[in-house]
Amino acid sequence: MTRTKRGYIARRRRTKSRLSASHFRGAHARLTRAISQQELRALVSAHRDRGRQKINFRRLWITRINAVIHEMGVSSSYSRLIHDLYKRQSLLNRKILAQMAISNRNCLYLISNEIRKIKAEESAAIIY
Repeated sequence: MTRTKRGYIARRRRTKSRLSASHFRGAHARLTRAISQQELRALVSAHRDRGRQKINFRRLWITRINAVIHEMGVSSSYSRLIHDLYKRQSLLNRKILAQMAISNRNCLYLISNEIRKIKAEESAAIIY
């Protein structure tokens, strides 16, 4: 019986997976089965951490806004400021507010003063 040589398809597939595993350490970069398991784990971690990244950035924005609010006495609390912005149907989200808190604190202060003026006018109108 003549000897049959295997094709190159499996070797090409393994080579392709080794290219993506070149930054792994030890057996995870050398052994085919370990490479496939580690690639799967890396994909799962990447998928999970994309969601975590959104949560972490939102926490960072809230912390920055809250720090500036308490430092400058802009509002009584973070939740009150956000509530007032939503009641006024403002288009400022937490990301924009955090950028303003870092780069231009006076702008955030002016926005909160406008909200206070409107609230004072509304409460005066209700009384009379």
